[in-house]
Amino acid sequence: MLGARLLSLIQSHAGPLTGETLEDLITNDRTPSFRRLPRPELESRVALLFTNLAKWIGNPSDAAVRDEYEEMGETRFRQGVPLSEVVYAIILTKKHLRRYIREHGLVDFAGDRVAPVELLPLELHSIQELNYQVGEFFDLALFHLTRGYEAEAARLARESMPVSLEGVI
Repeated sequence: MLGARLLSLIQSHAGPLTGETLEDLITNDRTPSFRRLPRPELESRVALLFTNLAKWIGNPSDAAVRDEYEEMGETRFRQGVPLSEVVYAIILTKKHLRRYIREHGLVDFAGDRVAPVELLPLELHSIQELNYQVGEFFDLALFHLTRGYEAEAARLARESMPVSLEGVI
């Protein structure tokens, strides 16, 4: 698999990646509702994404992504987080991950930069392929998250509708 070592590096650095993403999520002007959610829950969700990313990309399973993200969409709806903020939270997470890939995956071939120990010399094609796969994953996750959000909204709307006896008698 292309970028397997980089995915492994992402998993091993899930803690710092989670911290950076979480801090942005709760301080960003576009995601104010996340400030009132339990920080441990947010942290575990973001950390789970980074630790499971290699599994999801290496062995794409629509069902696994569907189950995780539809449930997350349902939860965010029940928590009263607007859909626009939920979508932007996914965008922020993807932004942090792509930045990490850029910073840790490509050696500057001009020779004017000294690579840190964890900087991986991947071919440009490998990084492009990994970015493509990351984009595909986040697109699928966003689709299922939105479906879960909408399903929960529809379910609650049905439950709150008054029962009509018209046509019964």
